[in-house]
Amino acid sequence: MNTVIKRISPNEKDTLANLLEKYNYEFSQYDKRQFDNNGLFGYKYLNCYFTEENRYAYFIYVDNTLAGFALINKYKECDRPIDWSMAEFFVSYNFRRKGIATETVRQIFNIHKGFWHIKYHKNNIASVVLWNKVAKMYDDNYELCIGDEPFNDGTEANVLYFEVK
Repeated sequence: MNTVIKRISPNEKDTLANLLEKYNYEFSQYDKRQFDNNGLFGYKYLNCYFTEENRYAYFIYVDNTLAGFALINKYKECDRPIDWSMAEFFVSYNFRRKGIATETVRQIFNIHKGFWHIKYHKNNIASVVLWNKVAKMYDDNYELCIGDEPFNDGTEANVLYFEVK
């Protein structure tokens, strides 16, 4: 399987918004967030990825098929120094458990080196496993920190802090 990341252009923003709805629906099982009266979760930072510096939006393609997205920024999730944060990361069901996420992260880390914050919900076991595996691959001295803000359901955020060289 050939995995490729591609910067999302402003004219692809609607496609990203569609995928964010699916991502937020899936994540709502952990953080208990509700959709609005139109049946949408929305994503208040969507436009920022096309108007602000230091925000990067990538589509994930597998064999030329759209498979997910990654949103990168420089906003701190804990009290450690930061170069990059994985704001959101989504690989659709039919592409999971095939090494796609790990390969996607490898490509992202080849572009964005430095100190990373990756926040995850402790009840999202697949995320816990993935991100701890990734952090260990890149930095044997990675740290698990408590996030600055809890999730919508009040659960304390776990944040992995590590360096990608």
